[in-house]
Amino acid sequence: MFKSLGRRGAVGATMVALLTALVGCGTTGPQGGAPDDGSVHVWVLEDDKMNAAQQQAADEFNKNSSVKVVIDRFSPDSYPDKLRVAMGSPNAPDVFFNWGGGSIKSYVQAGTLVDLTPTLDAKPQLKQAFLPAVLEAGGLDGKYYGIPLRGMQPVVLFYNRDVFANAGVQPPQSWNDLLSLIDTFKSRGITPFALGGATAWTELMWVEYLVDRYGGAEVFDRIVHGDQSAWRDPSVLQAAQTVQDLVDRGAFGTNFASVDYNSHAASTLLARGNAAMHLMGSWEYANQLQDDPDFARTKLGYTTFPGIEGGKGDPANLVGNPTNYFSVSAQSKNKDTAIAFLDQMATDSYVTKLLQAGDVPTTTSAQDRLGQSDNPEFATFQYNLVQRAPEFTQSWDQALDPNIGQAVITAIQQLFNKQLTPEQFVQTVEQAR
Repeated sequence: MFKSLGRRGAVGATMVALLTALVGCGTTGPQGGAPDDGSVHVWVLEDDKMNAAQQQAADEFNKNSSVKVVIDRFSPDSYPDKLRVAMGSPNAPDVFFNWGGGSIKSYVQAGTLVDLTPTLDAKPQLKQAFLPAVLEAGGLDGKYYGIPLRGMQPVVLFYNRDVFANAGVQPPQSWNDLLSLIDTFKSRGITPFALGGATAWTELMWVEYLVDRYGGAEVFDRIVHGDQSAWRDPSVLQAAQTVQDLVDRGAFGTNFASVDYNSHAASTLLARGNAAMHLMGSWEYANQLQDDPDFARTKLGYTTFPGIEGGKGDPANLVGNPTNYFSVSAQSKNKDTAIAFLDQMATDSYVTKLLQAGDVPTTTSAQDRLGQSDNPEFATFQYNLVQRAPEFTQSWDQALDPNIGQAVITAIQQLFNKQLTPEQFVQTVEQAR
């Protein structure tokens, strides 16, 4: 699920298939890989607040290490392709930022990643430092290939408190509530849900939650493990039919297909009261805080996506981005040092830096420190969601092979735009390769 790093986010795995230009980066060495200077090179995305936390971790580690860690920063636009090229060369980074799941599958298959399972087994204190569901999302086939490096990013149903108060209604507790709210807000000339439909990935999270609520998390779990027939599960067709029912009901207004999320248009609709709700990743709070601090702190409400009556999915299940990860290259000439550096991600000082940067850490110790966040109430809400979730399904475009993920997103956009029928949608995604 793509979200601009400048807007407090991370590039989704599907961008691997889209980005082709190898353009400039931060403090890295020659094009194609890290310099062979005897240091451990850690590749990260450019983000001032996060880079400060990462640099502090490197500085603390370097105080007691003869092999030094160097943080190399890259533009998010160039990073996926630059990483792909470097990992296929003799100059791969020692440690690198990634999204887990499908974003590292090709590297695992090529044998270019270090299996961190033995490390975590030998260091139970490190393994136990992170929420289990988040740690598992950084691996494949029961093995661990990544250590969480930043905060959790569940998809949340945001709403405008003033718009709800003026209409005399409450956030939806059930699917029938949600349908009733659509009618209520339409009658008041307010778009029920802001949706940046010109930015295709924004529509993905609707389908993710609907499939989960109808069929449970196991449906996509089968898909991500290679069972293409799982696309034929009744829940996928039900989700597709529900999407078009919502479109026909006017849930997203009449021009959602031309609303660009990356230009902040959908977020602005919510903040100005032109839309009542917005289904979006938890980074929406930080985006609103940057654009309209007063609205973010006093008028931006948040709740969970409701359950569906008769559905198999637990209403406490989540979808979204569990977090981002550091993985270690099998080509590293300093594997022991590279692996040892990962311990820094669980230190108190690093967790504090994450909180100061506005992230909600994925460490089990974070709960007692959420008061250090700029919005303790929202931080606690997120942490409790993730901690209590029976299942946290990784964003489909990150969990799937990049080519399949992009094909699925394209089909979802066509579904919303009614260029595919629900039945055609199922057929299209089942055939995605």
